[in-house]
Amino acid sequence: MNEETGRQRIDKWLWYARLCRTRTIAQKLVQSGGVRINREKIDAPSRPVKPGDVLTVALERQVRVVKILDPGTRRGPAPEAQRLYEDLTPPKPPVDTPQSGGPRPTKRDRRAIDAFNSASSPFSEDDFSDDGED
Repeated sequence: MNEETGRQRIDKWLWYARLCRTRTIAQKLVQSGGVRINREKIDAPSRPVKPGDVLTVALERQVRVVKILDPGTRRGPAPEAQRLYEDLTPPKPPVDTPQSGGPRPTKRDRRAIDAFNSASSPFSEDDFSDDGED
């Protein structure tokens, strides 16, 4: 870390902030174009970042938007790492569930459904048998 300016390499910061499990993974993520600094795509893991920069990080299953608050000095425990940034990631939109929704019916529920369907059906079993007679 450059003490005078508070700047730090992006790969090191991603590792300190626990957004990547290893520094090597952080380097590969940056080189593959999965990180933007202030909306600018970067590909050099040595690119310096400073407090106030906004990062957009494309992780495996999500995209995180974070604002750097502190460059950090070590890879500490998770609560310490979370103090290095402010999470600006927009909340996920609610997932539309099917209209039936809910958990699977129990055996008792299935029996009640079958009883309801058989009692309210205007047709008998004979109406659907295909024995060739009309």
